[in-house]
Order: sequence, then structure tokens, then C-alpha cells
Amino acid sequence: MRLNHIFLIGIIAVVTIIGSNVQAASSLPTLSIDSTGEDVVILQQKLKDIGYTISVDGVFGEETKSVVEQFQRDNKITVTGIVNEQTWRKLKKARPIPNRNNNSSGQSDDSDSESGNDNSDNLPVIINDGELVPYGIILISKSQADELVRTAKSYIGVPYVFGGTTPDGFDCSGFVQYVFRQQGIIIPRLADEQYLLGRSANISELNAGDLVFFTTYEAGASHCGIYVGNRQFLHTSSSRGVRIDDIDNVYWSPRFFGAKKIVRV
Repeated sequence: MRLNHIFLIGIIAVVTIIGSNVQAASSLPTLSIDSTGEDVVILQQKLKDIGYTISVDGVFGEETKSVVEQFQRDNKITVTGIVNEQTWRKLKKARPIPNRNNNSSGQSDDSDSESGNDNSDNLPVIINDGELVPYGIILISKSQADELVRTAKSYIGVPYVFGGTTPDGFDCSGFVQYVFRQQGIIIPRLADEQYLLGRSANISELNAGDLVFFTTYEAGASHCGIYVGNRQFLHTSSSRGVRIDDIDNVYWSPRFFGAKKIVRV
């Protein structure tokens, strides 16, 4: 009886470990034929911006599968036409080279930057008086935050561009970085680095100008936006450009990763 009890405990432990590993492995969305929605738009836009010919319509059809297969072939990973974690990671590192077609290489580099090899902004945070600001502290006053939000709203409608950092087109972290720069504040380029700013907070603690983060194509803080109040945030959507969305909507709510308080009130 005692042996059976120990055996049962062992089985439960193994099942628990396997379950946790499966959950961790599935943190990135797996996309295949008939997948639809924002994740597919992100996939298609990234493929298009690194030079592949593809429609950005949010529907994973035969065309998208064919382009995914070509990307996998170019990057020497298993060709399945299914976007798994390995494909997402290769896609994130792929350089946006113009005039590439589906028969040319989608070779990736070793940089994690969405904007290619430009690492000039992966530096300590610097505010307008030149003081070096370490990660983890409050950055701006409420009056600065109000001005920052006004500036951010002035770019509503600007389109999404993979690796974009200017009003000609933004990606999510490029938009946040640009808006802060307009206030004389230099912050890091990538969403996961921006997540190191400020202090963690509940949504109920946030003020306009604080930052919110989501998990989309990559585990962790892979999408970011500026909180504007009333559980809404301003960000660059891959399908609709710079816009305001509800944190609680059916797409963003399950992908919410965390909030960072950077506004001093």
C-alpha cells in the first residue's frame, strides 16, 4: 500500500513537471493554416517589412504558409509552414533589408534590435538636464507626463512599420521611445528594456504617462504602450497604427504582462 502511494505521488509529480514545461513552451502563439487575428497581422507585417511578398490581412492562408516556409528555408530551420517559437525568434532577429524577394535569403543577424544593427539607444537613460538615470526609479513629473500624453495623441493614425522610429511609421517601442525623446528624455529602444524602467504597479495605481506591457509574438514584455487613464493605453497596433485601446478588451486582456509607474505624483 505504501509503495502504491509513493508510485502515485511520483506520477503526479511527473505530470506536473510536464504540464509546466508545456505551458512555458506555449507562451508564444503557434500559427498555422486558418489562424486569424492580431498575431497573424504581426507575423505578416514582419515578413513584409524584411522583404517578402505577402498580404497583410490577418488571415493565415496558403499564401502566408508559403512565405513562412520560404522564410524557414532561408534561415535553415525545419520547414513546416507553421510558426512556432523557433520561427518567431528567427523572425525577430531578421534584418529589414529592402528589395528582398521570396527567393532571396532572409538571413538573420545576432542582434535582438527590431531596427537592425542600430544599438545607439541601448544606453543608460538620460533626462534633459544630462543626469544619468538608472533603471527602476520614477522618471517624470505629472506635468511632463501630461505633455507626453498630448504629444503621443498627436500621432494617432500614424501607420505601423516594423522597426519604425519616426512619424513616417512606428513599431510599438519605437513609438514610445520617440514620444519620450520629444520631451527631452532618452529611453531604451526595445520593449523588454523599457520594461526595466520605473517600478511595478497595479493598473489601479497608474497615472496618464505610465507604461503598460503585453506579451505578443515573444514571451515577456514584447509589446508596450503609454497609459492614458480609464484602463486605456496609447500604442502602435500592427493592424491599425497608433491608436487607443482598452486594456480589458478580448485581445489585450489575456496578454497583459505588467505595468510600470514612471510618473511622480
